[in-house]
Amino acid sequence: MRSVPNASADAARAGFRPGRVLPACALLAAIVVACGGPASEAEPFDVVEATIPEMRAAMEGGQVTSRQIVMEHLARIARYEWQLNAAVSVNPNALAEAEALDAERAAGNVRGPLHGIPVALKDNIHTTHLPTTGGSLAFEGYFPPYEATLTTNLREAGAIIIAKAGLTEFANFMAGPPNQMPGNYNALTGYGLNPYDPRRDPREGRNDGRPALSTGGSSSGIGTAASFWSANVGTDTGGSIISPSNANMLVGIRPTIARVSRWGVAPVTLDHDMAGPMARTVTDAAIMLGAMEGAAPDPNDAATARCEAPPGRDYTPFLNANGLEGARIGIPRAFYYEPVEVGGETIGGLGDEAAALMAEAIAVLEAAGAVVVDPAEIPSFVDPEPDANFNTWPLCIGGHQAKGSDAGCSVNFKYGMKRDFDAWLASLGPSAPVGTLTELREWNLAHRAAGSMKYEQSRYDISDEMDGEADRARNAADMAKDSLLSQTRGIDAVLDEYDLDAIFTPGSRGAALAARAQYPHIVVPFGFVPNAPTPAFPEGFDARPAPFGIGFTGAACSEPRLIELAYAFEQASLRRVPPESFP
Repeated sequence: MRSVPNASADAARAGFRPGRVLPACALLAAIVVACGGPASEAEPFDVVEATIPEMRAAMEGGQVTSRQIVMEHLARIARYEWQLNAAVSVNPNALAEAEALDAERAAGNVRGPLHGIPVALKDNIHTTHLPTTGGSLAFEGYFPPYEATLTTNLREAGAIIIAKAGLTEFANFMAGPPNQMPGNYNALTGYGLNPYDPRRDPREGRNDGRPALSTGGSSSGIGTAASFWSANVGTDTGGSIISPSNANMLVGIRPTIARVSRWGVAPVTLDHDMAGPMARTVTDAAIMLGAMEGAAPDPNDAATARCEAPPGRDYTPFLNANGLEGARIGIPRAFYYEPVEVGGETIGGLGDEAAALMAEAIAVLEAAGAVVVDPAEIPSFVDPEPDANFNTWPLCIGGHQAKGSDAGCSVNFKYGMKRDFDAWLASLGPSAPVGTLTELREWNLAHRAAGSMKYEQSRYDISDEMDGEADRARNAADMAKDSLLSQTRGIDAVLDEYDLDAIFTPGSRGAALAARAQYPHIVVPFGFVPNAPTPAFPEGFDARPAPFGIGFTGAACSEPRLIELAYAFEQASLRRVPPESFP
C-alpha cells in the first residue's frame, strides 16, 4: 500500500483554512487536489452500505485507515451531492482529523466504538468546528460558543463529524399552514431530495424544487441512505427522526425524552425535543445511541438522570437475533391499520398495499416466535368522544391557531418554542446574530428579498405571541391532557392491559404518539409502497415506490428491550435495499 500525503498539507493546497467550511457543492475540485487520486493502488475499501463494525474491524486489522474511509466518503459526497443536496456544510479538516485518529490508534489509544468513523449531525446541533445554522439565513456561517453535549460525547468516542446534514429550517417550526414549509427545505440550501427517487415534483403549484418523493421529517436521512457517512444524528419533536428514517429506508431511534442530553441543540420545545441516531442497521443505530448518551447525567440538562445508561453505555449486548421469542407484541388496529369513527368522522387506516405489507410483517413476528396480541387497542384511540381521543387532539401549529383560535389544540409546541428558543438564544451570548424570537422574525422580514422566508413564518408568529407567565397555566393544562391521552390512556394503558413488550405500528405512524408521550420508538426498514399522491403526478411521470418500515413503541426507558426486538425483526426479515441510483 503506497503512502498517502499529509492531510494538513493537502487541506492547505486545496484552499482550506482553519475555521473555513467548504460548502458541499464546492467539494469536487478540492477533493481532487486534497486526495491526490485513489486511496491506494489496491482495491479501495468499499464504504457503500458498510456497517460501523465492518469499518472498525477493517481498521483494527490494518486493511484500511480512517483517512481512507473518510476519503472514500468525501469522494461519494463529491460525486453525488449535486443530485441530493444532503449537506449544509462539510468538514474541510475531516482528513486531518482522521489522520490524527489513525496516529492515536497506532499508538494504542482507541477512544471508543466510533474511533475514526465519519458521522453527520443535523445542523441544529452545536459544533464549534463547523457552523450551526438551523438552515436560517440569519445564522449563515455562525459558530456557536459551546459544543452540544452529544457532539462532545461522539467525538470522545472517536467519531469524525464529517458534515452537518440538511434539515427543515429550525426543525420545521417556522412556517405552517396556510403556507406550509415542505419538509427538508431551508433558506440556506433549499431542498434535499430522496435517493430512492431523486427527482423534483413536476405537479403544477408544487414545482418549486420540492422532491417528488418525500424525504420525511425535519431531519435528513438522505446522506446516510446514500453512504455519504456511516450514520447521522437527527432531532425529533413530533416525528422528525422516525419519519425521515422511514422515508429513506433507515433504522431510526427516538429515545426516551432526555436519555440523550439536549444541551446545545436548538429547540422547538424541550418538553418533546429529543436527539437520536439514524443508521442503515439496528447495530449501527445502537452503537450511535450508546456513544451519544452520557456516562453520567449532564449538569446542563438535569432531566438526563431519568433513564439509567446500560453498563459502559453499550447497547450491543441487546443485539439478540432471538429477541422476539416469547415477546408479547400488540397490534393496535384502530386508526393505525383500520379506519375508526370518532365524532361522526372516519379517520386513519391503511391503503391496500401498506396493509398487505403489514400482514407480512406480522407474519415475520410470529415466525420469529413472538406472541402477537391482535388486536391490542389503545384506549385513547378507540374512544368515540372527540374530546377524549388522541387523534382529534392536535397541536397548535398553523397560522389559523393563533391566540383566540386555539381552544381545540395543544399550545405546547408554540408555547415551548417561545420559552425555550429565547432561552437558547440567550445561552449563545453576544455572538448570536439575533437575541430573541421576535428579533429573528424581524430579521426575516427585513431580508425577505434575499429569500429568508419563502413560506412566510406563521409558526414563529403564533409562538412569539405567547407569554411565558400569562400562558403558563394553559400550557400546563394542555400538557396534562397530552399526558393523559398519550401515556395514561395511551401507551401505558395498552402495554399494561395486554402485558406487552411493545406495540407494532406501520411506517412512521407510531412517531406522533411516542413523541407526545416522551417515550422511545424505533423504526426498521421493511419494504416499499406506491408513491401515489393527491393530486396525481402528470401522465408519463413514473414515480418510484416509497420506502416503508415498521415501528416498535415501548415504555419509558425501554430502549434496551426495543433494540432487542428491532434487531431480531431486522435479522428475521433483512428488507433494507440500497438506493440503486447511487452505487
